[in-house]
Amino acid sequence: MTKRAKRAIPPRRGRIMALGGVMAVLVTGIGGGLWAGANATAPALKPGVYTLAGAARGMCLTAPAPGGPDGAQLEQQPCGKERQQWRLTAAGDGYTLVAADDGACAGVRDGRSGAGAAVQQESCRKGAASQRWTAKAVDGGHRLVNAGSGKCLAVKDGSRDAGAPVQQNSCDAAPAKRWTFQAANATTPTPGRPTATTPAPGRPTAKPTAKDTAQPTATASAPQPAGGFPAWPAPKEDVALTATQQVTTVFDGAGRRFVGKGALGGSGQSENQPPVFELADGAVLQNVVLGDTASDGVHCKGSCTLRNVWWENVGEDAATFKSQAPSQTMTVDGGGARGAADKIFQHNGPGTFVIKNFQAEDFGKLYRSCGNCKTQYSRHLVIDNVRVTAPGKVIAGINSNLGDTAKISRLVVEDSGHPITVCQRFEGVTKGEPKPIGSGPDTSHCLYTPADITHRP
Repeated sequence: MTKRAKRAIPPRRGRIMALGGVMAVLVTGIGGGLWAGANATAPALKPGVYTLAGAARGMCLTAPAPGGPDGAQLEQQPCGKERQQWRLTAAGDGYTLVAADDGACAGVRDGRSGAGAAVQQESCRKGAASQRWTAKAVDGGHRLVNAGSGKCLAVKDGSRDAGAPVQQNSCDAAPAKRWTFQAANATTPTPGRPTATTPAPGRPTAKPTAKDTAQPTATASAPQPAGGFPAWPAPKEDVALTATQQVTTVFDGAGRRFVGKGALGGSGQSENQPPVFELADGAVLQNVVLGDTASDGVHCKGSCTLRNVWWENVGEDAATFKSQAPSQTMTVDGGGARGAADKIFQHNGPGTFVIKNFQAEDFGKLYRSCGNCKTQYSRHLVIDNVRVTAPGKVIAGINSNLGDTAKISRLVVEDSGHPITVCQRFEGVTKGEPKPIGSGPDTSHCLYTPADITHRP
């Protein structure tokens, strides 16, 4: 690939998984005994990573706001979505359920003892009874009993609806208070949802057109191994786009290269370039390679997911998050970007930006929380299992005076003798230019330790 000449790299703009405040659920050992009259057929639980499916409708326990602030109430969502993996960790006479992506615990709000108190994601606190749960084996699963209140983890009103909140309630045999633990590496097909071996009737996936597709292809959800990074793709087919492709549900590029032409043919640093793809709130873009040129890359207008998306030569930015609410999250899972003279990911709106299983090389900044947007917010970044290769300037650029956080884990830095700043704190402004005010780990904004970073030549 012929790359355009690089420009001087200016500072980049503005926990993701910040994890956006991830939650943890506490579970205790089976040795505590069985509920009276129950046939305990559930297997003994061991520490590990699980999904928790409710018996009422088979929906899964879900953390709603990765990397966001404490206090977001847990909910049930159809299994197979993001933020549904929980790490079962021994704690005292029980366990905690900790969100696997950002390390937040599932706890009862304010340690309340009454029925109906919300179960929420919150920072883990050593010894907190409200974050410790015991697991009682019952016929068809387990009841999770909070050590502080003696109440059970339950779906409010026994609802069967997606998005129904999770709370604590008196323990009984109701299906809404029974949970099935399934190892996270296992798969649970959702009834009525096509799988890789059962395609949607009448809806081919081999070669999508420039339309949203209702279902992802088999490669869309292929997990990246921890610490492993695939080779860059080499598409055999190019698609020219002369107008922004709007995505409202799922767009699967089937591994093809999409190249901007005409109005989308810019490769400079103008702030007013149109994007190649624009994603509506909740949309998914996957299995896409953006070629040279890629204009202003991808714009996300709310929560969205970019899965296995590659930028061969970043234009203005690879992707820009233009969210509207603190609860919204942009997730970049897999893929890579290179040739970014300035930023790869730009975060303009509120909410959480999650980057995982990603690789970047030849860049100015991997992530920037907007330094001088007219309206500023507290923003959160989560980085996990990411590799960056020099040349590069900054990995995470945040505005500490505005309450930004960057939670970083499993970061591999290949700097070849050219130091790359892991976390740069700025003083964000609404006009003028932001000033750098420090760098390196701390306990309030740049949330990582030296053990979270691996340096390679």
